[in-house]
Amino acid sequence: MEQEVETPGSAGDVVQIGQGLWERAMDFAESLLRPWNAYQVLIAVGLLIAAHVIARIIEPRVTEWLRTREGWPKWRLRVLLVVRNRLRLILFVVLAWVTVAIMREVTWPSRSYLLAIVANLALAWLVVAFATRLISNAFLRAVVRYGAWVWITLRILNLTTEAEQVLDSLAVEIGGMRLSVWIILQAVIVIGILFFGARVLSRTTSARLQSNTDLSPSMRVLTIKFVQLVLYGAAFFIGLKAVGVDLTGLAVLSGAIGVGLGFGLQKVVSNLVSGVILLLDKSIKPGDVISLGDTFGWINTLGARYVSITTRDGREYLIPNEDLITGQVVNWSHSNDFVRLDIHFGTSYADSPHDVRRIAIAAAESVDRVLTSQKTVCHIVGFGDSSVDYVLRFWISDPTGGLTNIRGNVYLALWDAFQENGISIPFPQREVRMLGGEQGAAAQE
Repeated sequence: MEQEVETPGSAGDVVQIGQGLWERAMDFAESLLRPWNAYQVLIAVGLLIAAHVIARIIEPRVTEWLRTREGWPKWRLRVLLVVRNRLRLILFVVLAWVTVAIMREVTWPSRSYLLAIVANLALAWLVVAFATRLISNAFLRAVVRYGAWVWITLRILNLTTEAEQVLDSLAVEIGGMRLSVWIILQAVIVIGILFFGARVLSRTTSARLQSNTDLSPSMRVLTIKFVQLVLYGAAFFIGLKAVGVDLTGLAVLSGAIGVGLGFGLQKVVSNLVSGVILLLDKSIKPGDVISLGDTFGWINTLGARYVSITTRDGREYLIPNEDLITGQVVNWSHSNDFVRLDIHFGTSYADSPHDVRRIAIAAAESVDRVLTSQKTVCHIVGFGDSSVDYVLRFWISDPTGGLTNIRGNVYLALWDAFQENGISIPFPQREVRMLGGEQGAAAQE
C-alpha cells in the first residue's frame, strides 16, 4: 500500500501554520487584558507621547543650534541631522529602558516583560535606521532597512521558525529543482552581501590599476572590466551555491534563456563584443581625440556598451561600440598627438608669391599653439580667376584644445601680416553697364 508523502509546499501546511499563528495571536490578545500587561501597554503609550512632546520642544532649538555650526565638517552635520530626524525614537528608547530598569528594581521581572520587548524593538529599529544611512542608494537603503526591521521584529517575537515555514511552503518545481520563496529570499540576501564585497574589491583594484603607469590606458580599462566580471560572476554563483540551489538544474533553463536573449539582445551583445575588441586592438583609448561623422571630441571613458565622447562645447555623446567598429573613425591621436591642419587663401596677382609664402609661414609660426619643431609650409595650389591660390600647412600637438579656434587664430595672424606688408586679398568684381538713349533704342531694334 502506497503512502502519500505531503510536501512542504502543500496547502495543508500553510493552513496549519496559519492556524497556529492565529491561535498565538489570540492568546497574546487575551494576555493583554491581564492587569499588569495592560499597565505595560499604557506605560508604553505614555512614554511614546512623552517622547513626542519632548521632541517637539527640543527640535527647534537643535535646528537653530545646527545653523550656527557653519565651520563644522559636512559628515558631522549629516550625523547630527540624522539624530535630529530620529529624535522621537531616540527619546522613546531612552525613556523605555529607564522605565524597564526602574520596574525591574521595584517589582517582579514578569511585570516589565512586554515593556522590555517594546524597548528591544525600538532599540533595534533605531540601530538599523542609523546603520542603513551608510548605504548611498536610496532604494537599496529602503529595502535593507525595512527588511532588517521585519527580520528583527520576527526574531524578538520568536516567530522566525513559523515565518521560515510559510515562506518555504510557497515553492515551485522546475525539473528536478525546487525553488521556494525562502530560498529566493536567502539567495537575494547572500548575493547582495557578496555583491557588496565584490564592489568594494572592484573599486580598490580599479584605483590601484588606474594609478599604475606601466599599463596602457586601454589595458587598464580591459583589466578592470575583466576583474569586475570575475568578481561579480563569482559572487552570483557562490551565493546560489551557498543557499543550496542546484546549479546543474539551471542548465536547461539557462540555455533556453540564453537563446532568447541571443535573438532579443543582438545589439547589446554586439556592443559588448565590440567593446572588448576595441580594448584588445588599442585602436582607441581614453584621451584620444576622434571624429565620427559630425561628432568631434576626446574619449572620456570606455564602457562595456558605449564610448563616452566629450566635445568642445561640453556635450557628452554616448557612441555605441559597434559604430566605432563598423564605421569610419578618424583618430587624431592614434600613434601620436601631432595633427596637421590646412587653411586655404588667395592673394592678388600683383603680389610676389615668394613674399606671400614667407610672410604666411612667419605669421602661422607666431601663433602660440603652432609647433615650430614641425616645419610649416605654404604652397601654391592654382591660379584662380582673380587670385593666386595657396595652402598653408602647420602642426599642433594639442587637438583637445580645439581645431576651429586655432584655424581662426592663424587666419587673424595672416590678416595682420598681409595688412602690415601691403598684400591684398582680392575678391570677385563685376562691371555692369546700363544701356540707355540711342544705344538702348538701337539695341531694341
